[in-house]
Amino acid sequence: MASLAAHLSRAVLRRFLRPRLCGEAGDEAAVRALNLRWPWPPAGAAETDPQTPGEWIRTGSAEAATLLYLHGGAFMAGSPRLCRSTARFFARSGFDVFTPAYRLAPAHRFPAALDDVTAAYERLAALGPLMLAGDSAGGGLALALMLRLRARGLPLPRAAALFSPWTDLSASGASTRDNEGKDPIFTRRALRLAARQYLGEASARELEASPLFGDLTGLPPLLLHVGADELLLDDSRRLAERAAAAGTKVELKIFPSVPHGWQLGVAFMPEARASLREAAAFLARYAGD
Repeated sequence: MASLAAHLSRAVLRRFLRPRLCGEAGDEAAVRALNLRWPWPPAGAAETDPQTPGEWIRTGSAEAATLLYLHGGAFMAGSPRLCRSTARFFARSGFDVFTPAYRLAPAHRFPAALDDVTAAYERLAALGPLMLAGDSAGGGLALALMLRLRARGLPLPRAAALFSPWTDLSASGASTRDNEGKDPIFTRRALRLAARQYLGEASARELEASPLFGDLTGLPPLLLHVGADELLLDDSRRLAERAAAAGTKVELKIFPSVPHGWQLGVAFMPEARASLREAAAFLARYAGD
């Protein structure tokens, strides 16, 4: 059974955010709504990186594994600052966490974000093995990053945890229709608008934009968490099916009655803490391999 915090979060998002994203004010207003600026302060302090834009949350232990965390935000919003509470949770679980500040659309279109996270990964990988995680657009970037690394013959992360990854920018999954009225944040139109702002003239079926349609062989173990009522549900379900068919180890868990991006509610939502605990334990299993 879903927690009271999950139900309240859904209600607040449906009341205040969904009308801005999916109302009748026109595409320009929807784009402004997607480019969110969050009013609350970040969770604690973080260390900036002198070589790569982004933030470190460190454990202080020389034995800690390094986790590259890619934030979400529909490729148009979000920042390391926004997901600092998530990074801090992973740090408390034993990981040194780096969250890159990749360039955002529409000022910087595809593949700028992927280029930035690739550069961050390559710099950190030169220092030792990495783990990988990401939410929403960041989860899609994480999958695209792994496909790019494999194509270039570069070392892959040891494991990856993806939260509601946006892996299909063409919005072809059945859940984009079936969950149209259930998702408290998005409509199919809003997804397509955000995708177009990121893609520019590129095709939504471009494999580095929609990595769901790529070859998923040879990937590291994957953990997928997604909400049952999300438009992006099938981005995870199809990814799990395709990855398993390609011989990749994959675990999929579907959470009931949680909104998209619920891991950001780690301070008040039991489901957020449960998701992050399971992800940290999953990554820790492979950190010493």
